[in-house]
Amino acid sequence: MAPPDNDVLWARSLRHAHNGSPALLGVSLGVRQGEILAVVGPRGAGKSTLLRCLSGQLVPDQGEVWFNSAPVHTLPEIARDELRRDRFGWVGSTAQLLPELTAWENAALPLLLTGTKYRAARAAAQEWLDRLDIGAAARKRPAELLQAERQRIAVARALVTTPEVVFADDPGAPLHRPDRALVMRTLTSAARSHGITVVFSACDHEIAPFADRVIPLVDGRINASMPTQDRDDSTTTARAASV
Repeated sequence: MAPPDNDVLWARSLRHAHNGSPALLGVSLGVRQGEILAVVGPRGAGKSTLLRCLSGQLVPDQGEVWFNSAPVHTLPEIARDELRRDRFGWVGSTAQLLPELTAWENAALPLLLTGTKYRAARAAAQEWLDRLDIGAAARKRPAELLQAERQRIAVARALVTTPEVVFADDPGAPLHRPDRALVMRTLTSAARSHGITVVFSACDHEIAPFADRVIPLVDGRINASMPTQDRDDSTTTARAASV
């Protein structure tokens, strides 16, 4: 079955287990170009595994993942690495910045690793840091910054190459509620201004206002008893694909 033409990401019947413990049990979904999609569920629901399969970090045990109508699940590892480097961005639940680098150097790292000239990489990183209201800390190192500031630098790092899709795995998890809202607001507003598709996960529904659509995931399945929330509709819809 070919994916729909208007879906930048499409997955069908994803199954995956970690050391024999099931994480995904037949998840299917599609993500439209420029959409901000939230996958919400309790810890252990399979959210991280789903994002890692969609982004090519993991090859599912069963099922298919397509990006721009091209299969991801059949790509060799080196091709999946190139896809993540050139087309995707990633934000984890912790910033994972290199402690010896300044904020702008951490943000510019994806550009520097692909051979972008030093001055151009620095200018691009500074631009994103400014947009995320962390530009004043460009010369500081991670140890000098608050946790929420470090997370915004991680967001800048994910956006600096202007990727087609950004995956954010519970990016507000370690933060207090105001800081969590700030990180989500800066990530989604920056993505919207550039037409970047975002798929992010979270453990609670407080992030729903930041997403165009919310998919509930429980025990490795899309929860059919909880209708998918779509911000474009006045009522909730059951748009999640079959499990």
